[in-house]
Amino acid sequence: MFYFLSLLMGILISVMVAINGGLTVEYGIFSATVIIHLVGLIIITIVVRYKKERFFIRKIPWYLYLGGAIGVFTTMANNIAFGRISVSAILALGLLGQSVTGLIIDQFGIMGMPKHPFSKDKLIGLTIILAGIVSMISSLEILAVVVSFLAGLSIVISRTLNAKLADASSESVSTFYNYFVGFTVAIFVFLLLGHGEVTLAEFAISPRWYIYLGGALGVTVVFLSNVVVAKISAFYLTLLIFIGQVFSGVLIDAIISQAITTRNIIGGILVAIGLSINLIFDHTKL
Repeated sequence: MFYFLSLLMGILISVMVAINGGLTVEYGIFSATVIIHLVGLIIITIVVRYKKERFFIRKIPWYLYLGGAIGVFTTMANNIAFGRISVSAILALGLLGQSVTGLIIDQFGIMGMPKHPFSKDKLIGLTIILAGIVSMISSLEILAVVVSFLAGLSIVISRTLNAKLADASSESVSTFYNYFVGFTVAIFVFLLLGHGEVTLAEFAISPRWYIYLGGALGVTVVFLSNVVVAKISAFYLTLLIFIGQVFSGVLIDAIISQAITTRNIIGGILVAIGLSINLIFDHTKL
């Protein structure tokens, strides 16, 4: 079940990146980030109230609340990259950042996560995975490439902190704090950097109602992440999410550009093969 949920997260993330990109075109990078977090905060607040859970919890390390703050960077990075490179390339570069971070967390058990030492046998699969990622990158616009890679790094850190907070409270409460902290930070960043973008006085509802659904999808992704992140290896969680991302990303790119990119399909297949090889090695050692 946890593998399926990971794949579902990947599909939702690729759809969310595209929807948030549309919101960015409409309002600007920083304004869109505020709207995304506001929508998510409203939804998860309703959920927590409905479940009658406690919003305020004691004796929890302060740094566990930083997942939402880090998530603001992830959202802005994806919004910056959208339109500069393809959705598939954004997801592929994000995977690279997530994979590097996931391997380090697995190797050393950082932030209290279970250790999953890296085996040299996995180099074969990892090499195929990297070849797949490289084949999906058709444009090397430096800013988009760098922020997409860093977004992947921030995703792993954010979801790990959120999962630890969920262990100390609940999945719903952890998701609430992710969006509460994220919304607060997003407003601060908008006031600092959002000059020239749409303000509250200038805000108008777009007839394209679906561009506001990114926050709702984000709530679902964070909630599912809180459920599965401690159940399987961070590295494999990253790769399973990517399999869901890549093929839905190819479909989204095809819808946007009205063309199917063969290199993206080939890259996704290579990543899936590399993942399968490493899973076989792990199963053989059990």
